Amino acid sequence: MRDLTTVDLFCGAGGISQGFRQAGYKCLFANDVDGDALRTFTLNHPGVDVSSTPIEELDPRQVRRRMGLRSGELDCLLGGPPCQGFSINAPGRFLDDPRNSLFRHYLGFVREFGPTTLMLENVPGMLSLARGHVLTRIVGELEGLGYAVVYRILFAAHYGVPQERWRLVILASRHGPAPSHPRPTHAAQGRANFTGGRSLTLRTDGSDRHLAPHVSVEEAIGDLPPLEAGRGDEVSPYPGPPHSDYSAAMRLGSKLVLDHVAPRISPINLARLRHIEPGGSWRDIPDDLLPAGMRRARKSDHTRRYGRLQPDGLAGTVMTKMDPHWGPAFHYSQNRTLTVRESARLQSFPDRYIFSGSRVSQYRQIGNAVPVLMAEAIARELVSSVFSGTRQLAVTR
Repeated sequence: MRDLTTVDLFCGAGGISQGFRQAGYKCLFANDVDGDALRTFTLNHPGVDVSSTPIEELDPRQVRRRMGLRSGELDCLLGGPPCQGFSINAPGRFLDDPRNSLFRHYLGFVREFGPTTLMLENVPGMLSLARGHVLTRIVGELEGLGYAVVYRILFAAHYGVPQERWRLVILASRHGPAPSHPRPTHAAQGRANFTGGRSLTLRTDGSDRHLAPHVSVEEAIGDLPPLEAGRGDEVSPYPGPPHSDYSAAMRLGSKLVLDHVAPRISPINLARLRHIEPGGSWRDIPDDLLPAGMRRARKSDHTRRYGRLQPDGLAGTVMTKMDPHWGPAFHYSQNRTLTVRESARLQSFPDRYIFSGSRVSQYRQIGNAVPVLMAEAIARELVSSVFSGTRQLAVTR
């Protein structure tokens, strides 16, 4: 019996594929136009056929034949094409907009491969594009190809990710009913202040005693070597044993800490940081130290700017730039911003995961990724709801 197989389009650094690999799937082909991200993918997923050719120039039939697959043999097509162009006045033409050729070409792979299942992910804001017509069009296209489709907004912290991050996840199956989304395994609360936040999210509360508590920031990164701003090493030893189940899981397969270097911090930001308590933000900074534009801001605005993490809470959404002006980038107890490795930990990438490119590129790759443990939960639910008893999985962590 063969392993379950995937093709990962718009793969980025490989967060989705890593999660699916941890659930026992084997990626056959991956594509992305970001050279650094694709090098990261290749370093961590050796043996996968990768391509940097823009998807608009890829021939799905040639790719399928190169994989040695017949139509209908691929188990899951993965992808998260960005959507940029839409018209409120003509939402029905969304897929005809040249800026949205990425979606059209993804659907071209669906037609050619005929995968048993597929997973499409995007930001929750996609629900409000053209008053929901964009999502309706995409779902309609998939249903027209014979797929049963379901979509929900998932909260990463519900699956053991120490971070507030919401993603719209579309799942579809070619045979039988639509797949199920994974039920939460961890009790965590987050503000779902967006379209679909009440109707499409899964909720947990204090009565969910069967759920594990959320994984905190301190549990996630507190075992890593302490640093001062501008200090650290690309390779360093662990300072001691893991201090939580989460840190122990992240260390599996790794004997050293990689990419744990604290960015330099300007004197003015260092002065600001000394006034910010754990869980605090720009509102803790004296007015004379604030950027000029923020001195006029209301205290209820920009609540996460210049944020310092709360050790027993969740991190905010991991950003693509480690810039405190845009969000909570400060360590909860050390006067510095987060390292690449700490950002990766908050996205649930294992410590052995290697990131290619400059530090700026590494932060961008991590911030753009789907959290690994959330992807793994989705993959395992597909096994349970669609593939149970049909394949033998060799789970690889």
